Amino acid sequence: MNKSLLLFSSCCFLLVGQLSLAQHLNKLKVTIDATTNEIHVKQQLTYHNDSEHGLSSIYFNDWNHAYSNKKTALATRFADEFNRSLYFAKDEERGRTTINSVVDENYTGLKWERLAQRDIVKIHLDKPLPPHESTQLFITYTLKLPNSRFTDYGYYPDGSFYLKDWYLSPAVFDGEWRLYSDKDLGDLYTDPAETTIDLIYPKGLNLVSNFDSSSNSIFPGGQQIVLKGSNRKNCEIVLTRERTFTNHITLYLTLITDIEAEKYTEIDQGISINKIAEFLHENLGDYPHTNLLVSNIQYNDNPLYGLNQLPSFIRPYGEKFQFEMKVLKTALESYLSETLFFDKRKDRWVNDAIANYLMIKFVEKYYPNQKLIGKLANIWGVRSFHLADMGFNEQYAFFSMLAARKNIDQALSTPNDSLIRFNQKIANRYKAGLGLAYLAEYVGEERIDSTILDFFNVHKLSPNIKVADFKNVLEQCSDNELDWFFEEYVKTRKKIDYKIKKISKTDDSITFVLKNKRGTNVPISLFGLKKDSVVSKYWFKDIDTSKTFTIPRNGEDRLVLNYDQKIPEFNQRDNWKTLNGFFSSNKPLKFQFFKDTEDPYYNQVFYVPVANFNIYDGVTPGLRIYNKTFLERPFQFDIAPTYSFLEKTLVGKASLRYRQYHGKSGLYLSSYQLSGSTSHFQVNSRFTTLTPSVLFGWRPDDLISNRRQFLLARHRSVFRNIDGAIADEIDTDPDYSVFNVRFQDIDNHIINYKSWWLDAQHSADFTKLAFELEYRWLYENNRQFNIRLFAGKFLRNKTDSDFFSFALDRPTDYLFDLDYLGRSEDSGIYSQQIIIAEGGFKSQLPDPFANDWMATANASVNIWRWIELYGDIGYLKNKGENARFVYDSGVRLNLVTDYFELYFPLHSNNGWEIAQPNYNERIRFLVTISPRTLIGLFTRKWF
Repeated sequence: MNKSLLLFSSCCFLLVGQLSLAQHLNKLKVTIDATTNEIHVKQQLTYHNDSEHGLSSIYFNDWNHAYSNKKTALATRFADEFNRSLYFAKDEERGRTTINSVVDENYTGLKWERLAQRDIVKIHLDKPLPPHESTQLFITYTLKLPNSRFTDYGYYPDGSFYLKDWYLSPAVFDGEWRLYSDKDLGDLYTDPAETTIDLIYPKGLNLVSNFDSSSNSIFPGGQQIVLKGSNRKNCEIVLTRERTFTNHITLYLTLITDIEAEKYTEIDQGISINKIAEFLHENLGDYPHTNLLVSNIQYNDNPLYGLNQLPSFIRPYGEKFQFEMKVLKTALESYLSETLFFDKRKDRWVNDAIANYLMIKFVEKYYPNQKLIGKLANIWGVRSFHLADMGFNEQYAFFSMLAARKNIDQALSTPNDSLIRFNQKIANRYKAGLGLAYLAEYVGEERIDSTILDFFNVHKLSPNIKVADFKNVLEQCSDNELDWFFEEYVKTRKKIDYKIKKISKTDDSITFVLKNKRGTNVPISLFGLKKDSVVSKYWFKDIDTSKTFTIPRNGEDRLVLNYDQKIPEFNQRDNWKTLNGFFSSNKPLKFQFFKDTEDPYYNQVFYVPVANFNIYDGVTPGLRIYNKTFLERPFQFDIAPTYSFLEKTLVGKASLRYRQYHGKSGLYLSSYQLSGSTSHFQVNSRFTTLTPSVLFGWRPDDLISNRRQFLLARHRSVFRNIDGAIADEIDTDPDYSVFNVRFQDIDNHIINYKSWWLDAQHSADFTKLAFELEYRWLYENNRQFNIRLFAGKFLRNKTDSDFFSFALDRPTDYLFDLDYLGRSEDSGIYSQQIIIAEGGFKSQLPDPFANDWMATANASVNIWRWIELYGDIGYLKNKGENARFVYDSGVRLNLVTDYFELYFPLHSNNGWEIAQPNYNERIRFLVTISPRTLIGLFTRKWF
């Protein structure tokens, strides 16, 4: 049977199958109350049991109730991403659903209950519903809408409303119930239905919807409209004070949008939307509904991440391009969501693959010369960057590889709610689209395009499509088997990485070996280049480890794997070989200002001005020289010499690091490093450190979890040159070394933070053990309680100095790990800097050191927002003395935890400190000025 006949048969079979499945019939009478932000609903649902099983109960999605409290799956998801908004919300800002009654067609009251997820409702039927039979349910309930600040869903301060996934909809039963809670992922899974909504809403509001509207009328108390949708999953409604939406009527559909461009005229916007509608029709076929809603709210949920997020006055793209890409991206999301009914919690990648593949095609067709950084690529100084050479579509490989190089990539088949934010929003979507572009290169672009069109026309509006349906259609279009695509590319996170080895040539042929460096058996493309022009192209497959190939010689001077970068390959730095001799194969060295994207044709070295500060060196400007690109690479060097104007000498730091990533979970990281630094710890007194170290990291299977475990082993050698004026004050040898092993277990969570570590240090003069345990609890009443326990003990101590002793409030930091601005100061503002370490006390008590053992506890609780009360207690013991009890207490302004905090002592062993002279000198501050640490504050929700 030929492929056309097979496809025709499939169409007929699916059409018959769809006709045999009856749609649920949904009728709702709805009233929106703007004064209480409530929606009163009377819902009549005719539920058809299309399964082969009898049903004694029916489950419903009630996603409005996901906002009801702090224990829902939505609140938990927010907390995982360090978003406190829903956790700290006031009760009047939350959403909830109050079900008043549930009766069947015989007016028999039915029992119902909420599941543990809290936004799933189970209705018990009076009698089992047989296969292929139907029943009617009448449900009366009230929706209290949430404040829109959480997810854009709900009510707005200006009286506007945005409703999506708002009314009760039956969960999908396909032999088992698919029960998914709302996690702000846009993946509601329900059966399509024939839905009619008789809606009464407030006067003065303008309504747009993805449903068809009719019978619009105004009466003294408000407005009434009837909305109808056939084969729809849910009704989306936007109610606004101003008329912000425009209906663009095209030959193919009516596109309703409020996306605009300030410097792009309405006429031009209409022309662009016509172009987009035609593009959608050509590549996906007839849209089965009348209206396609494309709103700014939808776009903001999944925007074009990157440079377009910059303020408008520095955006690098033209208004036309930017407008069309925003509309196209949002239209594709809406178009596919309204027509291809995959289980998006499990199989979202298919919709993402089609949408992003078509985005790539659109740019190739209409903007083939568009640069990734747009107009910035023409600016002097920027033109020399490899980033400036990158085309707009190269971002798909770049962002998918960003996750792979960090070892946080996840398989495309990973459930949507198990993806970390960066993968769910960006990397996996791009990898999916790039996968179809990869297939288009391999089997032919026309075949993939026609396959997508055929798949859409056959399966649109089919309930509960499976990945197997997509696979079957793809395989029908190809002369080659495509198991590798689904088994290797989709179902695993294996990396693609090939290399050319052992090349030889004759006058008429070239023989070479292709090595599969990671064993991911997928096709690889090879290009022959002559003076940067492509003169030949080949595809090779079935390379398990390595394989020899011979190709005819057509004047090539270079062979390059994956030259067009259609394949998301892990490492492209070893993808090319020259045919002009050994010395010609060495890649030239390229020095470049600031960090850049990876250029496979150069050995890149970057330089950038830096400046550090401490009070002994002052501001120390210098030059940082390094090889780290925007993508992670195994070997990195980082050298940062700086000049101390106060000491009139060079200071700075340097490091060499080799980082090796392993699997997704368990032991995922090994890092080997040699580092050194030199600076001043007092006037005319220099310290220098040299540290070889090895670090191992572990993480759980669930990458959303922020739990990590690390084992660090290092040997730190410290060399000190001490000024003669203070030499008598230094009662330890100037040079020393310490072998240090530390195991740390940290779960960095916004609700329950847990961390502990065990540290061992050994040197010629001492051996000591230390343990720290820290918890932070955020209770349901928004009260936060912090507790930290520390215990340290010398196993041997041959020193008479307190330099290596445990400290209550300001450790001497003999390993030079802590970022003191003035580490040797005992008076003045710099002595008031505090870094929570060892004893963790805030008050400066007499004799704060312990050369035998120390045990302390630090606790704090907030009394209003970021204002907290703190208290510290502890015992410390010196050799030959009895243990002493110490304590302090005060007020903590926890402005940004671990980044900027202020401590105001009240009472301690010193007495009432607040009543003592020079109280301002007792105030302590914690501040973080490290750019890398501060950046982590903003990026932690993504990774």
